[in-house]
Amino acid sequence: MCMQCMIGAMTAGAGASGARAWLGQRGLRWLTPARLRRITIALVVASLAVSSLISGSSAPAHHAPAVAVHIAR
Repeated sequence: MCMQCMIGAMTAGAGASGARAWLGQRGLRWLTPARLRRITIALVVASLAVSSLISGSSAPAHHAPAVAVHIAR
């Protein structure tokens, strides 16, 4: 795993943990332990999905035509 991907995943997990802690400390009546657990799971899944989309692990689009031109020669 590349360092950029690992840092992105760690940052996403830390952000989800921070959001969960903030929600837990608010003292909201509707936020039962079971709901807090579901929210935590949703936050972690969503943050990891977003971090994998933003990681930039795919090749830039401007390289594709250059490869096709090189192969054609």
